[in-house]
Amino acid sequence: MYLHPFEVAESTRQDPRAETSGEQLGRWVQAQRAGWPVLEEDQRDLLTAVGIEEDPELVAARAAAAAKPKVSRADRFGAGLAALAAFVEREGHVRVPRSHKEDGVSLGSWLNNQKARRNKLSPEQLGQLEALGVAW
Repeated sequence: MYLHPFEVAESTRQDPRAETSGEQLGRWVQAQRAGWPVLEEDQRDLLTAVGIEEDPELVAARAAAAAKPKVSRADRFGAGLAALAAFVEREGHVRVPRSHKEDGVSLGSWLNNQKARRNKLSPEQLGQLEALGVAW
């Protein structure tokens, strides 16, 4: 199915989930508009020729996401473990309700995820959880 470039640009501008022949064209267009500053000049010229232009809001959102400090998996595990230790100290058990938050950590979800990903945890991490009373 062939769409005129103007039709493509208009349909994706109105609905970023627009699909053409099963392709998520809207998502691709949105990515181009957000990544405008890193595109080559000839790429920007081609996109402009079919009516796709930079979106300053998307560019700013992408820059903000890139500037956000990354937290390592080990740091996230440490924060979850500390929150679990505080919960166990206070409550005396590890039966954390799924929606419970502790010290800014979604502890119930975190613990459920650790159990689900048990095979990916190191022996040290498994030992730390078991020391707090987590039963597999």
